[in-house]
Amino acid sequence: MSIEKSTKETVVLVHGLWMRGWVMTLLGLRLQRCGFHTVVFSYPSMSNSLSQNALLLSNFVASIAASQIHFIGHSLGGLLIMQMLAECPDPRARRIVLVGSPCHASYAANKLARMGLGRYLIGRGMLQWLKQKVPECADWYEVGSIAGCVSLGLGRLLGGLPSPNDGVVAVEETRISGTRDQIVLNESHSSMLISTGVAHQVCMFLQHGYFFHNPE
Repeated sequence: MSIEKSTKETVVLVHGLWMRGWVMTLLGLRLQRCGFHTVVFSYPSMSNSLSQNALLLSNFVASIAASQIHFIGHSLGGLLIMQMLAECPDPRARRIVLVGSPCHASYAANKLARMGLGRYLIGRGMLQWLKQKVPECADWYEVGSIAGCVSLGLGRLLGGLPSPNDGVVAVEETRISGTRDQIVLNESHSSMLISTGVAHQVCMFLQHGYFFHNPE
């Protein structure tokens, strides 16, 4: 795939499970207003393993002509970014924002994985993540994690999730050692894709390496 060359810092946006790249369009437009050049990576979230998609993402990133590359991943997209950086590290990677990504564990995915149809619904990528050790955050890039606390989503159909949660992922599941900063916002798992507040926090982290935490 040919990608337009840019002297600006480039941000790669990666969607989550059951989605396609277009769901990241609005967030990408808002990041452009912050001065970033953005590109969207779309991948088969169900049929491929996490490692297979990590290779696809690595090849996609290799074609980007930029000296610094940042990454934004929603849900499974964040896990894919971490997998790619562990298996195919790129020295240009700088800041990564994980949005609603179940890095530490996934109550919902584990419960579905124990069901016949559920294993199909979470796809091969999520199944691989559940079985492996969580990749560590390398010293040469900075990771920020955004979680939501509005419980609206699949979790209700599974008998509830540990609180607080965003309806799909529990806040505790988004925590990963080595992160530069973490924040919890009043958003559900899906609303984070269209939230102006999330876009503001992503821009803040990409520009400064930390989120804006409201004073008590």
